Amino acid sequence: MKQWFRFIRRLGTGVIAVLIAACGSGGGSGSPVLFQWEDYVDPPFLAAYRQQYRETPRTAIFADEDEAFAKLRAGYRPDVMGPCYYEFPRWRDAGLLQPIDTSRLKNWSKIPARLRELPGIAAGPGRVWFVPHYWGNTSITYRTDLAPEYTRDESWNILFDPKYRGRVAVLEGVDDTVPLIARIIGVDAYTMNDADWRRVEAKLRQLVGQVRFVASDDTSLAQGLASGELVAAMSWRIVYRTLKVEGKPVAFMNPRGGPFTYVCGLVIAHATRNYDKALALVDSSLSDEAADYTIRKIGDVPANSSVLPKEPDSVFASLGLPRDVGRLLSQGMFQKPLPNKEKIVATWSDIRAGL
Repeated sequence: MKQWFRFIRRLGTGVIAVLIAACGSGGGSGSPVLFQWEDYVDPPFLAAYRQQYRETPRTAIFADEDEAFAKLRAGYRPDVMGPCYYEFPRWRDAGLLQPIDTSRLKNWSKIPARLRELPGIAAGPGRVWFVPHYWGNTSITYRTDLAPEYTRDESWNILFDPKYRGRVAVLEGVDDTVPLIARIIGVDAYTMNDADWRRVEAKLRQLVGQVRFVASDDTSLAQGLASGELVAAMSWRIVYRTLKVEGKPVAFMNPRGGPFTYVCGLVIAHATRNYDKALALVDSSLSDEAADYTIRKIGDVPANSSVLPKEPDSVFASLGLPRDVGRLLSQGMFQKPLPNKEKIVATWSDIRAGL
């Protein structure tokens, strides 16, 4: 499925939307539909649900949250979806979600308070709009043999180092790229005013002149770093892990102030036809089996932290994580909704197109 999806994704989101629609329109009184990122529809996330209901949930995949949001607004009706923390408010404000009764989730208490109490997720006593599912970091993965000077003083300014012009890459998504570039020049992307945005916009234009390519997936970044085509790339921690397992000399930057932290979660559609099954599907994705799979096979950190003490040191070492991941979670800056996101998306698209 994963190789097939990566191929189809290259054809464009319009094709993806048609294919997802062909897989089922969602809703109905049968098995619920999980609308998720590619890796998070794998069997371990569905196992507890299957055991409880003796049926297999239907699944559909989105390539990015803008595509998913557009499809939901157009009438697609899944039951459970997997947006990230910075994105879910847009879905809530559009009337696409309903509150989740946490008293009916047996795995809710396994999520650290730091995540259960994220600002803005509460929907009243004992209810939330958004259940944290997993988290990870956005920073820069770099080749320590090709840029050894940065091992002594890790800095995101490597993206603008004239020595490495044409040998760096960044992510396409504005939720990753804009906050990181803004912080390089001392701007908080989540509170910036018009003057701040003009400074960030100018830096993004400078950035495009530096990069070899802008990526929408981790595979191209990992391949570029492995071959030496890239010296450094803005990435998620999974890229670092992939290269580390292959024995490549890489590091994942932890600059002053810490990396950015994304938290992705689970939400229940306002239009779900079976709230009980939707709750069970959310809980299934939070199971111990799913949490173990998340850190071992995918490379993100599960929100269900109860399994982490049981994981071997090698799992944390492969990700460049301390065993006390709670310390890292408290150090980083959570990615949040960007103000005027539609304008930012349009401007970033124009910049990449050379306009």
